[in-house]
Amino acid sequence: MKTTYIDFADLGDYEDFYTQLKEKVKLPAHFGDNLDALSDVISGELEMPLHLEFVNMSVDQLEIFEDLLTTLEDAEDQVEDFTFTYFLEQFEDNDEEEIEE
Repeated sequence: MKTTYIDFADLGDYEDFYTQLKEKVKLPAHFGDNLDALSDVISGELEMPLHLEFVNMSVDQLEIFEDLLTTLEDAEDQVEDFTFTYFLEQFEDNDEEEIEE
């Protein structure tokens, strides 16, 4: 299965998402930058199997891109051989200090 990674570290809005998606997935020329068009191409025009993996999402982006996640969850239920996952960015706290008694 082909996995396509979308890195959300530098994404601020849907325009940024569609720009990165177009760089990584061969979309038809008539693709419109909206969720209905995305659902349509997943359900009939993209080569399957396909796995989209969103990495480095922030908690704020979960809210910003909530409709995108819902659209992809629906597509995952309806389209054979299409899956997606998302992962939140990880922060390491290097400032932890041990408390000595």
